[in-house]
Amino acid sequence: MPGKLADKTALITGASRGIGRAIAVEYAREGADVVINYARHREEAEEAAEEVRAAGRRAIIVQADMGDRAAVEALFTATLAEFGRLDIAVANAAYSVRKPLLDLTVEDVERTWAVSLWGVFHTCQLAAHHMAASGGGAILAVSSVHSFRPYPAASAYNGAKAAINHMAATWAVELAGQRIRVNVLEPGWTDTPGERVFYSESELREQGSHLLLGRLARAEEVARAAVFLASEDSSYVTGSVLRVDGGYSLHH
Repeated sequence: MPGKLADKTALITGASRGIGRAIAVEYAREGADVVINYARHREEAEEAAEEVRAAGRRAIIVQADMGDRAAVEALFTATLAEFGRLDIAVANAAYSVRKPLLDLTVEDVERTWAVSLWGVFHTCQLAAHHMAASGGGAILAVSSVHSFRPYPAASAYNGAKAAINHMAATWAVELAGQRIRVNVLEPGWTDTPGERVFYSESELREQGSHLLLGRLARAEEVARAAVFLASEDSSYVTGSVLRVDGGYSLHH
C-alpha cells in the first residue's frame, strides 16, 4: 500500500538530529525521497540518510547554514539537481542563545535570528518560488510553544517563533492561489539532543514528570503530525497551527 507521501520529494532543514531527523525518517516511511540539511553534525546527517534509505527511499545530505542566503540557495539547487522537483519543504532548523535581556549581546540576538527567523524566511521563500512554478506544494514551518509563552532568558528565540507563526499565516494567504499550503507545527517540550544543551538527563526526567501527560514528547510523535500537514490528509488545511505539546500549554 503506497504511503501518504508516495513519490514526493521533501526538503527538511536541521534534519541531522531531533525533530528534523524524525520527520525525515517518517516521511521516508510514508514514501518520500528526502533532502537532509545539516549545519554541523555531518556524521548524524549520514546516519539519518541511512535510516531513510533503509525505508526504501532516496536521500541526500547537504550542508548549509540557514542564516546564509547563498548557502540556502545552493541547498535548493542541489535538491533540484538530484530529484528534479520539490513537493514539501520543512523549515525546522533553529538556534537559541539563552540569556536574560540584561546580558544579551546584539551578536547573540543576530545569531539566533539568523537561523531561527531568517533561515525560515529563506527556506519558505525559495520553496515557494519553486512550488509556484511547478503547480503547488506544502510548506511547513516548525515553531514552538515559545511563540506565545514568554519564557524568561529566551527573548530572541521567543520573538523568532512568534514571527514565524504570523509570517506563515501571511504566506498561506498569499500563496493559496498557487496551490501552496503553508502551515505551522508547534511542538511542546520534546526529548531531543538539543534539550541537553540546557538540561541534564535527571532534570529532563524530573521536568517531564510534571507535564500533563507525565513525560516529554518523543520526536516521532511530532513527526507524525508533520506527515499529516504535508499529506493529502490535510488537503483543506492552510494557515493553521498544529500544536503537538501533550497539553503543555494548558494552565494546570
